[in-house]
Amino acid sequence: MKAIEIKAKTDKNGNLLISEKLHFSNKEVRVLILVEDEDIDEKSWLKALSKNPSFDFLSEPEEDIYTTKHGKPFHD
Repeated sequence: MKAIEIKAKTDKNGNLLISEKLHFSNKEVRVLILVEDEDIDEKSWLKALSKNPSFDFLSEPEEDIYTTKHGKPFHD
């Protein structure tokens, strides 16, 4: 896998605008978004995190190993 870094902006609707021509076509790519000098609100952050495929393995049946019978109740 090769990484290419380019600058981009978003429009008023939040669409990503890439100002450079990519020198390949018909390729599947992954996009990593790093926001400069801005705070992302918690709701947007959690929404992006919940759709991150890095955590897809947690939905697999073999990861569901605990029940309510495990551990001790926590009362604060």
